Amino acid sequence: MRVIGQLMRNTEVSLSKWSVSSRIFHWISAVLLLVTWSMILLYENLDNGFYIGLHKAFGISLLCWMIARVINRLLTKAPPSVPMPKWQALLAHLTHFGLYALLIAMPIAGLLMSVYGGRPVDIFGLFEIPVFVTPDRSLARFYNDLHTGIIWPAIIAFTLVHIGAALYHQFIKKDNLIARMK
Repeated sequence: MRVIGQLMRNTEVSLSKWSVSSRIFHWISAVLLLVTWSMILLYENLDNGFYIGLHKAFGISLLCWMIARVINRLLTKAPPSVPMPKWQALLAHLTHFGLYALLIAMPIAGLLMSVYGGRPVDIFGLFEIPVFVTPDRSLARFYNDLHTGIIWPAIIAFTLVHIGAALYHQFIKKDNLIARMK
């Protein structure tokens, strides 16, 4: 009887969903990241300035979205954790924190790269973020290196860990973890 009760509790915990707002923030963050990445790929392969403008606008959109997501996360109760060893729970928390931090740092570094390069950032033709610093090529290069050489590979690594862990839980542990974010 005790085992059946434990199994039922485990199933209930694994089926507890994130709030609707948290799920919306999660999936739109993923879409914004993919669109932003797609725009830089188009720019690099088609050498069309239109796409770099969209890349920057979607990047700033992602920054604003992530700030709103952090506020939502602070105000919204998380569902009970899926049972797992403490080291896995710690790794999950660190991975999520890392993704949040990187998805905020990436567009900030991109914005600073642009403005230190003396280029304002147009946001979908609605408004423009002006150059609010004294242009400085060495700082523009620094933020470019940070944006493309450090933060981007880190986002890829953390995202792969995040997706890999979700798939591990779904298909190896079979604890229905992915249903919590659907």
